[in-house]
Amino acid sequence: MLTTGAPRRPIIFNPVQLRDYQVEGSVKAAAILEQHGLCYFAWEVRTGKSLAALATAQLVPGVRSVLFATKKKAIGSVINDYDALAPDYKINVINFEALHQVVCNYDLVIIDEAHTCGAFPSKPERTKQLQEIAKGKPVIFLSGTPTPESYSQLYHQLAISSRSPWSDHTTFYSWVKAGYVEKKKRYVYNREFVDYSNADKDRIKQDTDHIFLSYTQSEAGFEQFVREEILVVDMKPATYTLAQRIMKDRVYKGRNGETVIADTAVKVMNKCHQIFSGTVITDDGNAIAFDHSKVTIIQQQFHGKKIAIFYKFDAEGGMLKYAYAGQWTDNPELFNASDNLVFISQVQSGREGVNLSTADALIMFNIDYSAVSYWQARARMQAKDRARESVVYWLFSRGGIEEKIYQSVMDKKDYTLSYFKKDFKYEGVKSTNQDKGEVGKSRVVRAQDHSIQ
Repeated sequence: MLTTGAPRRPIIFNPVQLRDYQVEGSVKAAAILEQHGLCYFAWEVRTGKSLAALATAQLVPGVRSVLFATKKKAIGSVINDYDALAPDYKINVINFEALHQVVCNYDLVIIDEAHTCGAFPSKPERTKQLQEIAKGKPVIFLSGTPTPESYSQLYHQLAISSRSPWSDHTTFYSWVKAGYVEKKKRYVYNREFVDYSNADKDRIKQDTDHIFLSYTQSEAGFEQFVREEILVVDMKPATYTLAQRIMKDRVYKGRNGETVIADTAVKVMNKCHQIFSGTVITDDGNAIAFDHSKVTIIQQQFHGKKIAIFYKFDAEGGMLKYAYAGQWTDNPELFNASDNLVFISQVQSGREGVNLSTADALIMFNIDYSAVSYWQARARMQAKDRARESVVYWLFSRGGIEEKIYQSVMDKKDYTLSYFKKDFKYEGVKSTNQDKGEVGKSRVVRAQDHSIQ
């Protein structure tokens, strides 16, 4: 536990030069930790939250060891910040998926991309693990989007800390019962379920504002912001034929015996999402890449440019890696240090905590259903010192599903089955109880940051 009233360490951060707002933020955060035991850096993406958090740990009395939990692809960047800062505490930077391996006792815990711990109503496994590790310890939370979908997402995040402002409410349901959320009955496919997303924003902010630190890119002095361009790609005629066949017949059998079955409305939507970018997963689980039109456009229009590419489905990644064989990496540090490598990553694993600021362009091969993916991924090139414009290129098949998803996530709404039915005037197979299960499963999977195939 923190020792209240103990003198803080001198503010010496050499050899790295922190920006004034990072120094100010770390001093404020240390004071918040000393008084409340937890602090939340809700700074906008690319403003230097990780470095500020590491500097904060240097100011907290008694901290000799720190656990920093983050995404796998962000580990290298955090280690670079730690080495540059050269603090006098030891650190273990760990991938979220390896939390079960933690056996040491740490003086302070830093949680990057903390919003990934906020799924509800059930407590995510990641949150349970961090709650055990952080018991009785000061905790620093980091996220540019603390509540991407609902303020209800804050309960399980802050529950990781023993000093959560809602520690008297030991479960999400008791917190709801205390009036923080207005439960609503919803009906999906004629089945009733309880919606817990309608949280009392004002009351929650009143309870938590004292532990939050906010900072915008404008305040940080960013002069270049993200510009987006849409490139419309004409796919092969066979691609459109396959999509229509799936929507109409819900099954396709290829000449080599491969079968694609979409026996629920959700599966029809997901298969169309794959098909419109040139791949599909067959009924036996194999992925087929049959239309390289988007890959060809990238090679033609971005030849000689330093590019980073995000894809959605594994088969798309396979196409891209084959096209750039021997010239690609999924390591952001190697990419930034090289002039002739292409960065290729699945959007779910590369959208957060990754610095791609040396890229000439960021290309989105396909688009995720999640609004969080949209807002996080598009910011990967941004940096305060970047003099060039940050341009994100979206590759949309002409008449496909991607532009429909884009319009939805731009409004910070996830793309759902109801949108798909409306956009494509799809009647097809009737929604069933199985669809409800598929939708529920996709929500849980997305909350835990895994790919939805």
